[in-house]
Amino acid sequence: MTPIAMTPIAMTPNAVMPVALCADDYGIAPGTSRGIRELLGAGRLSGTSCLVLSPHWQAEAPALRALAPDADIGLHLAFTDFPPLGAMPRLAPQGRLPCIRDLVIAAYRGRLDAAEIGQEADRQFDAFARAMGRAPDYVDGHQHVHQLPVIRDQVIDRMRERAPRAALRICDEPLGAIYRRAVAPPRAMAISLLGRGLRRLADRAGIASNRRFTGVRDFDEAVPYRTLFRRYLFAPPAGLAIMCHPGHPDDALRALDPVVATREDEYAYFAGDEFPADLAAAGLRLVRFTVLCRG
Repeated sequence: MTPIAMTPIAMTPNAVMPVALCADDYGIAPGTSRGIRELLGAGRLSGTSCLVLSPHWQAEAPALRALAPDADIGLHLAFTDFPPLGAMPRLAPQGRLPCIRDLVIAAYRGRLDAAEIGQEADRQFDAFARAMGRAPDYVDGHQHVHQLPVIRDQVIDRMRERAPRAALRICDEPLGAIYRRAVAPPRAMAISLLGRGLRRLADRAGIASNRRFTGVRDFDEAVPYRTLFRRYLFAPPAGLAIMCHPGHPDDALRALDPVVATREDEYAYFAGDEFPADLAAAGLRLVRFTVLCRG
């Protein structure tokens, strides 16, 4: 598919509120990665986080390195659905990580082995560093797993040791704001509640993080993505980070992830003229995620 011609958005200081827009799942598939690079190159994203468990990560990483000076490149820690990078006899006895439902149950029933989780986190940090030549600018989690008990403690420890200057994405936001926004409220509330424990740990450890969060969706909404995004921007609070999942669907993505068609819709919106107009109307300007967290 031919990329949409985009007018670059410059991340320059203006008398408007800063906001960070970060794409998840870089490396999951070639089409998704290409779409994210196109948006990064036009200044339409603040950054992207990398799924190093994907079989496509190593092939997609070199093209991202050229964009690193102008955007934040993060680590998208994963503990679901993919084969881990090393042996995990308790969590992945058959060589494949569990689905999110089973992982959440295991976390809250005390069935996760902290040492095993920490070792796999180390392997994912190592995979990122080998490909990018440095530590990540920020850390988040595929399906928000970095917020779960045991995993969140290991994430904090690794960030202290391996990426002390990195920022952390936290999905905590007031439940009233979720209710008023009316986009996937049950899912957004569950994700937000998971973030509260991580918020306490991060603040105690002095790790920079976003103060507010949005972008959760069900991926089967019957309205255009622009409608959802404008709800994300309604009455924007300070320190707002927005999650997104743009890209070009391909067979490689279909083989790995259920979120497919909506990625093209998100890409088209972010690449078009309506996106910068909506930011301006909301009094917002894009900044890097790390700038937002340390502002």
